Amino acid sequence: MGENGGSKVSCDQPTKTMMISANEALQIVLSVARRLPPVTVPLHEAIGKVLAQEITAPDPLPPYPASMKDGYAVVALDGPGEYPIITESRAGNDGVGVTVTPGTVAYVTTGGPIPEGADAVVQVEDTELIKGASTESKSVRILVQTSQGVDIRPVGCDITKDDVVLKAGERLGAAEIGLLATVGVMNVKVYPSPTIAVLSTGDELVEPTIGCLDRGQIRDSNRAMILAAAAQQHCKVLDLGIACDDEERLGRILDDAFSAGIDILLTSGGVSMGDRDFVKPLLEKRGKVHFHKVCMKPGKPLTFAEIIPESPRNTMENKMFAFGLPGNPVSCLVCFHLFVVPAIRHLAGWANPYLPRVHTRLKQSMKTDPVRPEFHRAIIRWEANDGSDSPGFVAESTGHQMSSRLLSMKSANALLELPASGSVISSGTPVTAILISDFSSFSVSKGSVSPEIGYGTQRSVLKEVIADDARGSEYRVAILTVSDTVASGAGPDRRYPNFPMLLFYMII
Repeated sequence: MGENGGSKVSCDQPTKTMMISANEALQIVLSVARRLPPVTVPLHEAIGKVLAQEITAPDPLPPYPASMKDGYAVVALDGPGEYPIITESRAGNDGVGVTVTPGTVAYVTTGGPIPEGADAVVQVEDTELIKGASTESKSVRILVQTSQGVDIRPVGCDITKDDVVLKAGERLGAAEIGLLATVGVMNVKVYPSPTIAVLSTGDELVEPTIGCLDRGQIRDSNRAMILAAAAQQHCKVLDLGIACDDEERLGRILDDAFSAGIDILLTSGGVSMGDRDFVKPLLEKRGKVHFHKVCMKPGKPLTFAEIIPESPRNTMENKMFAFGLPGNPVSCLVCFHLFVVPAIRHLAGWANPYLPRVHTRLKQSMKTDPVRPEFHRAIIRWEANDGSDSPGFVAESTGHQMSSRLLSMKSANALLELPASGSVISSGTPVTAILISDFSSFSVSKGSVSPEIGYGTQRSVLKEVIADDARGSEYRVAILTVSDTVASGAGPDRRYPNFPMLLFYMII
């Protein structure tokens, strides 16, 4: 699935219907889809979204000359010696109105404002505190010679007033969330993730809650799988349940879905050549079907349609899309990764919606299909010493690749692009792998966070983020912002916006 379009190809006998390549199918999807109108969301909802506005700094950072160390603000020319401590300047408003003159020093903490008159900081490690006769007067022995400007962050050294700190089109990760908090942006304009409705079709399907199956029944796995996959893409999801193979009833369900304000409809099943495969003809009645067969394995019976409501407020903004995914679970999920995920990213404003690719070597020989290019499920790992001359990614097949065998998707983090040649590709051969999940770990912890969490409050902020791993263990993670400025109510701690940044890092 590259960025270059393909040409129409035939995967069957010459007398049969011509099909398009996977490349061409993806280009059609991305050319038809348009990114969604931007919305304004609070900071805690912005993670993973694409920024729809330019963010500038309203003031410099730091807004005052700040100490880089715990130590003593001094006049550099004074040099080593014993000096009285005339004030303390901690993070906050301590030391305001006090001037350091030659022959005096002020105690400063990391991030604290440098008092007037001081031009350098000597760290605590290079001093010795002297206890005088009076408990109210203290002196310190400076042990080293310093120079002007040492360990002082000048005004605006990190960010200058009116600097552009984030550009429209940038995706918001943990660091970007920290930057937004740094410049005081708590509501931000972003491109939203699409709302997706998921429907399973087929007379044979029953809910997974059914205990004993009757003859001809199977539990519906596709719906739960695709709902989960869409949620992983940060989409809002709508569960439409199971529809039987009845054209009239299925049509009513589709109409209800299209009137519910969704952006993408995902159906599974009902897109092949059977006499009860009604999804494609029903979509044709309600919009334009761009393609319904793709030359790929698995996933040949894939339908993509563009739906425009009868009375849209704005045809561009109210356009909806429908993917008729194949009924076989592996085909269903592979098509979701290859076509739906790029569509979701495109609608959500991503500049590059394509799935990432890496070059990898085969761990074992693989036989290719003689007719259709194959997307072979595999696990790829980085191996420093796999017997070759250099380290690199190595791909191991997940086993039998039948499109009904969902076990072949278990732990798979990549799809190997294998050409249609009918030949055997020997082990060690380099191939291209499309990444469909994190290849560094197969157990991804998900944090949860309450939207009520506040920033810059007058009380200490302490929240728990619970992460569950695949073994069912629980990790209790507490995040605390330590700041005299926040604790005293003087304002938000904009020097170290670690709380929102760390919090959102835990979420993703």
